[in-house]
Amino acid sequence: MSSKPFLVTKIGPSFSFTSFSIFDVSRKVVIGIIFVFMSLFYHNYVHFNFFIFLIILISVNMKKGLAIVNNFITYPQVSYFYSRMKEELVFFDVTLDLKKSGDLKEGIGVNCSLLKKDNYDFILYLDKDPYIADALEKEGYRLFNKSSSIAICDDKMKTYLALKNKGINFPYTESAPLNYTEIIDKDYLKIISTNMGFPLIIKTNYGSLGKGVFLIKDSEELEKMEQKLIHAPHIFQKFINSSFGQDFRIITIGGKYVAGMKRISKNGDFRSNIALGGEAQIIPIENPYIEMAEKVSQLLELDYAGIDILIGNNNEPIFCEANSNAFFQGIEKYSGVNIAREYAKHIFNKIYK
Repeated sequence: MSSKPFLVTKIGPSFSFTSFSIFDVSRKVVIGIIFVFMSLFYHNYVHFNFFIFLIILISVNMKKGLAIVNNFITYPQVSYFYSRMKEELVFFDVTLDLKKSGDLKEGIGVNCSLLKKDNYDFILYLDKDPYIADALEKEGYRLFNKSSSIAICDDKMKTYLALKNKGINFPYTESAPLNYTEIIDKDYLKIISTNMGFPLIIKTNYGSLGKGVFLIKDSEELEKMEQKLIHAPHIFQKFINSSFGQDFRIITIGGKYVAGMKRISKNGDFRSNIALGGEAQIIPIENPYIEMAEKVSQLLELDYAGIDILIGNNNEPIFCEANSNAFFQGIEKYSGVNIAREYAKHIFNKIYK
């Protein structure tokens, strides 16, 4: 099998470049100069009106986006995501502001007075709150990613249902019936263990960074975990032993492959997440893995995605999860691919071309 080469911007000297740029400050400098000249020529009515016209023209042509982050999450990876996107959008003459989701709450919608006065052209949505995302789209804003794509990716069972019968290979999966009592169904659990065998995987429908994913080794552990998650939406999944402690994380933008890495657990954990101590290996990604990642991101209509793919017994790709707000600090560091630049380019092309 062959692999596709990286056809994207590498991180070079601009990687540590701050948001201070000729594009970012040019308008501020010009406006400052204009006000200086206005102070010199304020007595001249013609000059005054000319300068006012220039200020209006500059302001009208400003390109501006807004990044929205969760009101409570303070992960450094989120700050990195925003700062890198702000940094790279500057090269496309676009400024990027920042607000927390809590700043926008108003009734069942969003406080659009906080947004419309700034004339934002798009929203980089770095939260998973589907209600705010939906409300923003109803106000006419273009979100990256779209609210429908975020909602599907945030719910693991919804993800599998969206990909069912679409030619995507994923582990045998069953959704746990919703339980409004305190009693677990042991007969049902016997059916689950018979269908999947041990060990098997239990995942909460909502969760990221490897949290809410459990390896169940026997019937006793299955009953205990089912009791623990009795009121939480969750799924049962066949364990892919050939992928124990290893998988691939592939970044796609606009449905196309941008970068990838193999993640390997270094502490004996069956999960390979970098956040849980896993390490990255930058190796050529074989075409079937790239093709699966691209197909998944296209089917889920994701502008930006981190697609996690397991390794089958015969080295075949097996879909694991799709992440609509996958952190890219690690993969930028290890691969040298300027992911933020590629995402900024995608946003610019979608909004301004």
